[in-house]
Amino acid sequence: MKISDKDIALYNSYKSDWNKFAKEILGVRLDREQRKILSVVQDNKKISVRSGHARGKDYIAAVASLCFLNLNYPSKVINTAPTGRQVISIMMSEISKIYRNAKFPLGGEVLSSKVRMADDWFLEGFKAADKAHEAWSGYHSPNIMIVITEASGINQDTYDAIEGLLTGNSKLLLIFNPNSTTGEAYRSTKDPQYKKFKLNCIKAPNVRVRKELIPGQVNWEWVDDHVEKWCTKIDKTDVNATYHDFVWEGQWYRPNNLFIVKVLGEFPLEESNKLIPLAWAEAAQDRWKDSISTNSNIKIGLDVAGMGRDATVFIERNENKVGMPESHKKTDHMEIAGIANNKHGTIFGDAIGEGAGVISRLMEMGHDVFAVKGSESAKELKDMTGERTFVNMRAYLYWAIRDALDPKLGGSLALPPDDELIQELTEPIFNIRSNGSIIIEEKEEIKKRIGRSPDKADALSFTYYPEQQPAAMASFDPQPELKRRRW
Repeated sequence: MKISDKDIALYNSYKSDWNKFAKEILGVRLDREQRKILSVVQDNKKISVRSGHARGKDYIAAVASLCFLNLNYPSKVINTAPTGRQVISIMMSEISKIYRNAKFPLGGEVLSSKVRMADDWFLEGFKAADKAHEAWSGYHSPNIMIVITEASGINQDTYDAIEGLLTGNSKLLLIFNPNSTTGEAYRSTKDPQYKKFKLNCIKAPNVRVRKELIPGQVNWEWVDDHVEKWCTKIDKTDVNATYHDFVWEGQWYRPNNLFIVKVLGEFPLEESNKLIPLAWAEAAQDRWKDSISTNSNIKIGLDVAGMGRDATVFIERNENKVGMPESHKKTDHMEIAGIANNKHGTIFGDAIGEGAGVISRLMEMGHDVFAVKGSESAKELKDMTGERTFVNMRAYLYWAIRDALDPKLGGSLALPPDDELIQELTEPIFNIRSNGSIIIEEKEEIKKRIGRSPDKADALSFTYYPEQQPAAMASFDPQPELKRRRW
C-alpha cells in the first residue's frame, strides 16, 4: 500500500512532537510537568525523574514508552523494575490501558508482559533480576529505550549491562521515589549526563486547585492528612532549608523523612558528614537567575590541567554570584597564561603541579594573582562561626563554599545551572580529626566515583582563598623546573 505525502508529513510531525502524538493518537491527558518530561525524553538520551506519591510518574513513563515504540521502526522498549508486581501490575497495566484506549488503532497485539508489533519491533516488561548480565546483550536494536521504574532498587550490575545497549538512537529513563542516597538513581540526580525532574505532591494540579483535574493523581486531602501525621509546626524564625521546611495553609512545617520522600519527592536527609547537601546546591541554583552581578570585587578561580584529559577551568565569583565555568581542554600553559592575563579580576590559581608555571608567568606579567596550595597550613583560619578549624587550606576553602550555601548562615551564594559543578560540590565528604580539625576526603576518591577530576569545584574553592594572607607574589616560589621554562 502506498503511503501518501500527507500521511508521511503527519508521521513526521508526531516524530518531532511526542506531546502531539500523545494527545491526538494515544488520547491521554497530561499535566504541565508531564508534558515537559515527555518533551525532554523525546530529545535526550538519559532522563531521571524522582517523585512523590501518586504524581503520575509511572503514567508518563508508559506514555513515553508507547511514543518511542510507535514512532521508531524497528525499535525495542524494555520496561523493568525490582519486582514482577511493579512490572506487570503497574507498568504493563498502564501501558495496556493506554494502548487499548488510544483514539486510533496502534496495531500489533497486547500480551500480559509484551506489546508485539513484529519480531524486531516490540515492547517488553520483565523483572530486572530475571535477566543475567549477559542476557541483556540480546536486546540490541538501532532504536532502543530502557525504562526503569523504582530505579533506586536496581543493583549496579543491571545498570552496567544496560549501559552496553545505549548506542544509536537510545534512551534510558529512570523513574523512582527517592528512598536512598546511594546507587545509580541517586547519582543520576547529580550526573550531568542526565536531564532531571522532581515531582512534588504539594505542587500537583489536584492539590493546588483542591479538585480533581487529573484523575488518579494525588489530591489535597491526602497531602493535608500527611502534613498532620508526618510534620511538625515550626515558627518562621526557625525555618531551615536543610530540613526541607515548607509552608502549608499559611503555617510553616518541618517534615520527617517519610514526608520528605513520599510527598516532597526529595531524598531523605543526607549523611551527617556530607560536605554540601544536594538541597543546598539546588536552592543556590534557584537563586541564580534572580541574582545580580555588581561587577565589583571579581575573583577568578583557575584550575590548570595542561594537555591531559582533564580541562583547565576558569570560574568567576562576583560577590555572591558564581558565573558559568569556562573550560579549555588540551591548552598549553602559554595560551592559558594569555587567556588569564586578559581577565578582569583577581586570579586565584593552583600553585601545585601544572598550575605553577602559569601562576609564575602571570606574576611576571604583573597580573593581580594569588597562588593557592591546598596542602598549606590553615592553622590560623576558622569558619564563619569562628568555631571550626581545618587540617589544610583545601579543607578551609571547600568549607567556605559550604558556609556560603548554609541556610543557617544566610545561604546567599548563587550557583549557575551547571550540572558538573553541582555534582562536584555535592560529592565530597568530610571527617573530623581527634583535635577537632576538619579534613576533606582526597580528590582521588572523588575522582573514582564521578569518573573525572573535580576541576570546577576546585576552581570555585580557590576564590575563597584569604587575601589577608601575605600576597602570593611575595610568598610563592615556583618549582625549579618551571623556573627554567622559556615563555
